[in-house]
Amino acid sequence: MAVGNGKHGEFPVVSLFGAELASARTAAGLSQEALGERAHYSGSLIGLLETGRRIPSADVARALDRALATHGTFERLQEFARAAPLPSWFRPYAEIEATATQIRSWQPAFVDGLLQTEDYARALLSRNPNTSEAGVDALVAARMERQSVLLRDSPPLLWIVLDEAVLHRRVASDKVMHDQLDYLADAARRPNVHVEVVPYAAGGHYALAGAFTLVQQADRQVGYVESVADGYIVELPAAVARMALAFDTVRGEAIPARSSRDLIERRAGEYGSD
Repeated sequence: MAVGNGKHGEFPVVSLFGAELASARTAAGLSQEALGERAHYSGSLIGLLETGRRIPSADVARALDRALATHGTFERLQEFARAAPLPSWFRPYAEIEATATQIRSWQPAFVDGLLQTEDYARALLSRNPNTSEAGVDALVAARMERQSVLLRDSPPLLWIVLDEAVLHRRVASDKVMHDQLDYLADAARRPNVHVEVVPYAAGGHYALAGAFTLVQQADRQVGYVESVADGYIVELPAAVARMALAFDTVRGEAIPARSSRDLIERRAGEYGSD
């Protein structure tokens, strides 16, 4: 996902969440440590939230509402804050993704964002030009929050097909790569997650032109494609049908899921864990 410059202070809704939290905590006569203890989180996390250096998760927001008896205030603010670091052009897709019943993704270059570890995501997002450290922190937190869709009571079916090159592209240290591929293999064991790898032996195919995603909602299916500067939701039925055909075709080049998982685990072992 392409990103903006992410400079500190760029996300006013995140700052508003922090300011409201500090105000409510002070009014309750609690220190950061005391509030953290009451909410079952660390005082340092409360400090990060108050200074806008951490985007709140839905679970944290609900815990704060309970601890401060704020009746949903922080849960409502979190709904806005979680999308704040995302580029404006990506937010419509993020809303579609959050209500998906099925997600099919072809990735020829890197692990899909829904299955990235925090360190792997940070390695990718930190390469974006003119992005501050605070901006990278916010973008990583937003990407991790997107993954909550897989933790719903009725999560979507996630079908990932990736090129073998993804397993070999060293975007970070050997340890980060090992942990990412180990996590990917573990995720592939979930009943709602299916991961297949297109091996180098498959040779060339037209899906190498770029990544794309197909998202099924209750009443419609849309596609999503992205460039380095923008993203596009594809709604025209004929175009979505062509994308679905492309996905089925590239999936036909993949090795079976169990063999794919074995390949991912072998490659993880080659990176080592130290």
